[in-house]
Amino acid sequence: MNKILKIAGIIAAALSFTACDLDTKPFVGEVSDLVYEDPANYKKVLAKMYAGLAVSGIEPQDGNVDLKGIDGGSQSYLRAYWYLQQFTTDESIVGWGDPGLPDLHAATWTASNQWTSNFYSRALYQVTVANEFIRETSPEKLASRDIADNGEIALYRAEAKFLRALAYYHALDMFGSVPFVTEDDPVGAFLPEQISRADLFTYLETELKALETELPAPRANEYGRADQGAVWMTLAKMYLNAEVYTGTARYNEAAEYAKKVIDAGYSLTSNYQDNFMADNNTSPELIFTINYDGNQTATWGGTTTIIHAQVGGTMNPADFGIDGGWSGFRTTPQFVALFDGDANDGRALFHSDGQSLEIDEIGTFDNGYAVTKWTNKTKDGGTGKNLTHTDTDFGVYRLADAYLMYAEAVTRGGNGNAALALDLVNQLRERAGAAPVSSLSLDFLLDERGRELFWEAHRRTDLIRFGKFAAGYNWAWKGNVKEGRDLESFRTVFPIASSDIVANTNLTQNTGY
Repeated sequence: MNKILKIAGIIAAALSFTACDLDTKPFVGEVSDLVYEDPANYKKVLAKMYAGLAVSGIEPQDGNVDLKGIDGGSQSYLRAYWYLQQFTTDESIVGWGDPGLPDLHAATWTASNQWTSNFYSRALYQVTVANEFIRETSPEKLASRDIADNGEIALYRAEAKFLRALAYYHALDMFGSVPFVTEDDPVGAFLPEQISRADLFTYLETELKALETELPAPRANEYGRADQGAVWMTLAKMYLNAEVYTGTARYNEAAEYAKKVIDAGYSLTSNYQDNFMADNNTSPELIFTINYDGNQTATWGGTTTIIHAQVGGTMNPADFGIDGGWSGFRTTPQFVALFDGDANDGRALFHSDGQSLEIDEIGTFDNGYAVTKWTNKTKDGGTGKNLTHTDTDFGVYRLADAYLMYAEAVTRGGNGNAALALDLVNQLRERAGAAPVSSLSLDFLLDERGRELFWEAHRRTDLIRFGKFAAGYNWAWKGNVKEGRDLESFRTVFPIASSDIVANTNLTQNTGY
C-alpha cells in the first residue's frame, strides 16, 4: 500500500450500495464468508478502506462506484471534503456552474445540495465499511474460522477503527449531530439513532485514546497508513475545537496532544512546496496522507481536481506536470491581503499575470488571483507518472499544523511553554522567508494558519473556531454579494442530507434547514 492502493477483485461487487444508510452491510451472506475465510484478503479489504478516501469506486477513473446514483468524480471523499472546507471561505472561489457548486461560496446551500449530500453519504459509507470489517475481525470471529492472528489482523482492525473515527470526526465537524452506528449494532433493516454532537465528541475521544496503544509508533507503519501520530493529530484537532463542538474549552489537552506530535520525530522539510509535489511522499513533515498514483489510483477527484482546476489563463499546464488546465479555482483579494505585510513570504504562491485581483465576475477565470501551491511536478523537475491523473498525495495532517495548534492552544491559555510556541511559529516563518515576530496574538495566528495551511482543507473549521465564519469578517462574494456579507449563524454546520431525513424518521434536521 506504499503509494499504490490496489483493490482486490474478489470484493468488487460486494462493496457497492445505494444511498447513505449506516445499517447497510457491504458484505452479505456467501460473499462475506468468501472474503473473510481467507486471511490473505484482510489487507485487501483494509486497502479498500484507505482507498475510499482517495477514489470513488473499484475501477480506474471512478468506474463502478461505491455509491450508486452519484457521479463518480463528484462522490470522491477528498474532493467533496475539500470543496466544503474551501469554497465556503475566503481561500477559494470556483467559476464553474455545476449544480450546487456556486451555492457553496454564496452560502445558499440547502439540504438538497449535491456537495453537502455527497460528503455526508461518503463519510457514512466509510463508517459502514469500517463497521463491517471491525465486526468480522473480532477475536471471536477469527476463532470461529480457525484463523490464528499473530497481531497483524489486530493491527488492521485498529486501523479500521481509526478510519471510522476520522470519518466520524469529519461528520462531527461538518454536520454536528449525525446517525450513529458501530460494530455492536445489528446488521439489517433498522433506523439508526441520531447522536448529539457532544456525545459523538466523547465517543471519539474515548475511541482515539484507546487507539494510542493499539497503533504503531509514529512513522512505524507503512506510508499512508495510520499510526499514533495520526491519532494524536486528530485528538489535537478535536480538543482545539472542543468549545465549538461541546461548549467546553479543552486547550490544555490540545496543547498536550500537539506537543506529542512535535516530539514524535517528524521534521520540517527545508522547502515548503515539497509538501505539495508529486514526490511529496518523501517529506518528513507529512503525518497522515491520502495517497495518489496517477496510474493505479486514477480519479477525477483528489489532487487531480485541485491541480488541474487551479490552472488557466496565461498559466502553462506543463509547469504543473499536467496535460491541461480546467480554469476553475482562484482565491479572493481578502486572502491575498494576508501576505501584504511581508513581500518575502515564499508561501504567497499566486499567479497574477493576466489575472485581476478583484473578482467582478465569478465565472471568469481571470477574475481573482490563481494559486500555484499544488503541482504534479517532482522536486528534481520531473513529472508524475500520468499527466492527467496526479501522483501528488494529500497531507491530511502535517507537522506545521501541530506547531500552529500548539501555539494557538497556549495563546488561548492552555498549559504549555509560550517561548516554545513563539519559536515554533518563527520556524515556519523562517522557512518561508518571512520576518520573525516577537509576540503572538489570536488574530495573528488565524492569519498565519491561512498563510501556512491554505488550500489544505482547514479554513472553514478555523474561521468558525475564531468566530469569523458567519460574521465579523467578510470576503468577496461571501453570501452572494460582491463585497461580502454576514451569514446566518446556522451555517456553521451543514444540513443532513434531505434524502436521509426522509428515509430515517429518527433524524432531526439541523436548525435553519
